[in-house]
Amino acid sequence: MQEQERIEAAKKDPKNFKYFYDLWYKPVYLFIYRRTDDEEVSADITQQVFLKAMQNIAKYEYRGFPFSSWLYRIAHNELMQYFRDQNKVRVVCIENTGLAEILEDDVAGYEVENRELVFKTLQKLKPQELELIEMRYFEKRSFKEISEIINISENTAKVKVHRILERLRNLITVQA
Repeated sequence: MQEQERIEAAKKDPKNFKYFYDLWYKPVYLFIYRRTDDEEVSADITQQVFLKAMQNIAKYEYRGFPFSSWLYRIAHNELMQYFRDQNKVRVVCIENTGLAEILEDDVAGYEVENRELVFKTLQKLKPQELELIEMRYFEKRSFKEISEIINISENTAKVKVHRILERLRNLITVQA
């Protein structure tokens, strides 16, 4: 059965939503956990995401993005609400492969050994900027998927990431 057929089946009978829950629970949980670093909170938010998705499946419309992008958008919104309500700061999961890509893409002449410098520089970014970098370089999301998750155009996502990388380059150069 194709994804769209499964969505239509879930719209008719909520029991059919279990397929999406089983398929996407762990990836959505990890998306949330990487930002909270708290297993219990992540599980609670993930449950809220799937509850909202199931309650609103009838409103879902295919717009050229996979169903998972819609789930990630709900997760993103729930996370932002959690951080606002709890006055918490989001956590950033940094991996060497993502750092290497950032350095190779836009910060010529720096090696991954400068991890501390890059990490300190990343901490100076605004939460929304950090999230874009995290989704692009550490989660390996396409600009198209990023645009769907945070509800901006694909071109806007590209421009924002480029500008953030420019700022990173300038901050790293100043600190080096």
